[in-house]
Amino acid sequence: MSTDKAVENAVASVKMEGYQIDADCIQWCKQLFENEIDIEQYIALVKQKSGVRI
Repeated sequence: MSTDKAVENAVASVKMEGYQIDADCIQWCKQLFENEIDIEQYIALVKQKSGVRI
């Protein structure tokens, strides 16, 4: 499966749960799937964007 298709599926899954996803999160997801960032970096970026301090 291509990275774009994997991201498309992930976005669809998030939207089916009733959440919205923005361009930043989509880009980070692509970077994660392409091993440009690791899961800890992805989580840190998402937390920072949403204002979570824990």
